[in-house]
Amino acid sequence: MISRIVEDIRTALDRDPAARNALEVLLTYQGLHAIWSHRISHALWESGFHLPARLLSHFSRFVTGIEIHPGATIGRRFFIDHGGGVVIGETADIGDDVLLFQGCTLGGTSNKPVKRHPTIEDNVVIGAGAILLGPITIGAHSKIGAGSVVLDDYPEHSTIVGIPATSSDESGPFDLEALEHGDLPDPLHREFEELNDEVDRLRNRIDELESHLETDGDDGDSST
Repeated sequence: MISRIVEDIRTALDRDPAARNALEVLLTYQGLHAIWSHRISHALWESGFHLPARLLSHFSRFVTGIEIHPGATIGRRFFIDHGGGVVIGETADIGDDVLLFQGCTLGGTSNKPVKRHPTIEDNVVIGAGAILLGPITIGAHSKIGAGSVVLDDYPEHSTIVGIPATSSDESGPFDLEALEHGDLPDPLHREFEELNDEVDRLRNRIDELESHLETDGDDGDSST
């Protein structure tokens, strides 16, 4: 248990440039407090002590502003940056080295007791305010832009942005520490830019044709 806490503190120091020392992280980082509380509540949940698990989870939400259902499965070196407003549902499954920013929701889309929350594979970054709904899977090493609404599965190394989210053509490994999660390439925005460029080209072409017609008309008048 102590080794996991030390690992979590080291993760916070590595991921957050505002973290100045281990003692500060230990005492003031509500994201870590929520994760540590969840580990206890999850152990209780898995052992069949559902009510105590829910009570501990409820108390943790009151203290940290982060709601993690005790049934959710979370891997190692999971880090919640800032954390306020984060909601992680009962059947969510989060891998190792996942980075989650404030205001994110891993929500369900069914009222039946089935797998109904997202699966997040290893080394995924989820930007502030992103909403992921349903039993979808986000492949390893993917990045989700701030404010995106994700409703579908995505493979490894995806860049996912928009409402509803789509995947840009940017792929491949990326620098987790340098990620600008609010400034990812938006494929819809790119398509609109391409359409605007095409409209401008057509307008220019129409202007050229009108200019030629006017010139031809003037030549005809002068010849008479």
